[in-house]
Amino acid sequence: MKIAVVTEDGKTISPRFGRAPYYLVFTVEGGQIVGQELREKPGHAQFAGGPHFEDPRGHGYGPCADDRHARMAQAIADCEVLLAGGMGWGARESLERRGIRVVMTDVADIQKAVQAYLDGTLVERPDLLH
Repeated sequence: MKIAVVTEDGKTISPRFGRAPYYLVFTVEGGQIVGQELREKPGHAQFAGGPHFEDPRGHGYGPCADDRHARMAQAIADCEVLLAGGMGWGARESLERRGIRVVMTDVADIQKAVQAYLDGTLVERPDLLH
């Protein structure tokens, strides 16, 4: 199993999925972390200057949004789970359509959050979606 965490510094979970430049990806076997790697993640900075649309469904929807989310998901296509501190509903739906379970959390420390997820004690915070 692989768990991705969106991050800006490799130590804390980013509260902004779209702006974070990295994923820290953990490989888990038998309930134990056996490896980790930092992967680059496209973000809003790479998409700057493109068209922006207001969509009645809210943040993260619109003609270009799913393509952008797909490009963000490519780097973690081998992951089953993504831990994030905040993201738009459109991004979540796009990732989940691609088979990646999104878990929102207010636990900032990556190591603690991943271990809590593995222990089944991580409190999910859907209120962090916007």
